[in-house]
Amino acid sequence: MRTAILASGRGSNLQALIKAYQSGSLPIRIVAVGSDSPGAGALMRAEEAGIPSRVFSINQYLHRQAQEADILNWMGENEVELLLLAGYMRVLSPSFMREVPFPILNIHPSLLPAFPGLHAQRQALEYGVKVSGCTVHFVDEGLDSGPIILQEAVPVLHEDTEESLSQRILAVEHRLYPEAVRLLALGQVKRSGRRVQILQQEELR
Repeated sequence: MRTAILASGRGSNLQALIKAYQSGSLPIRIVAVGSDSPGAGALMRAEEAGIPSRVFSINQYLHRQAQEADILNWMGENEVELLLLAGYMRVLSPSFMREVPFPILNIHPSLLPAFPGLHAQRQALEYGVKVSGCTVHFVDEGLDSGPIILQEAVPVLHEDTEESLSQRILAVEHRLYPEAVRLLALGQVKRSGRRVQILQQEELR
């Protein structure tokens, strides 16, 4: 699957995806990386991997719709079949979602539907939960509300800070996101409404 990735920050999940892609464990081809931040570390990671990148800084556009139209054109030019959000900090508009005919995936640092949005790890600590984790999900028109593909729990320790919990969750993210992408690309992800089933290889025959 020809895959584009959008990222806003340092790009550690992007790096995990690139590493899995370069090792041959992902049946995808990462054809482009985009960012809404000119200084994003993700852009440097793409350059080091030899993947073409492009900046869609919101300051370059008169309005959000123009930015999203540019992203849509960019994906069309690259014949994209799968879009992955890897720390992309902008919510895609409903009109954008309606224009995209292929899957969009995201990873979020909580066990959704708990603690959507920003600072999920801080939300978990403030609420006092004993278990948090991360979720790979399809992106829909809501905020971190799409059908769930994979989840993995991470215990919340009494001495945890937002930083320490974030780091432990991130280590799981780096493993879980490539696995979800692999399953999707192999046709093992079956979606029916909000329910997602992971098929075994023998069920595909």
